[in-house]
Parts: sequence; structure tokens; C-alpha cells
Amino acid sequence: MGLMDNLKAKLGPAKGKVSGLAQQHGHKVAHGLDKAAKVVDDKTKHKYSGTIHTGTGKAKDAVDRLAHKGDGGDASPSDMPPRPPAS
Repeated sequence: MGLMDNLKAKLGPAKGKVSGLAQQHGHKVAHGLDKAAKVVDDKTKHKYSGTIHTGTGKAKDAVDRLAHKGDGGDASPSDMPPRPPAS
């Protein structure tokens, strides 16, 4: 058994738990991402606003995908509920 096979076997049971946590606390994660993005954007004096915004959006999409994997399959973006507006 190779290293990757061994790693996949050990991490397999964690998938369901991560999905459940993403479902329960996805809004808190999104809020934390928004706060972190605002702090970084302020510290960089808005020089990288576009990049920060793109990265934050991708991170939120990843959390949404994790949350919806536990629903019985992969959810497409059109199946997901809209995110609350950023504050």
C-alpha cells in the first residue's frame, strides 16, 4: 500500500464529519472569512482588493461544496442557497 492510499484510508472517515461541521457552522466560517479579508485589505491599503475578494469567494464556495456533499452527492452551484451579502 502506497503512502497516498494509506493517507486516503485514514482520512476517509473524516469526510462525513467535515461535511457535517460545514453544514452546521458554514455561516460562521463565511463571517470569519469576511472579517479576515477586511483586515488584510485594510493592512495592504486596498492594493490587492480584487485578489482578496476572489480568494474569499473561492474559499466560501469550497465551504459550500463541503456542506452540500453530505446531502447525498455533489451539489452544483445552482442547487446551493445564495450566500448572505458581505458586511
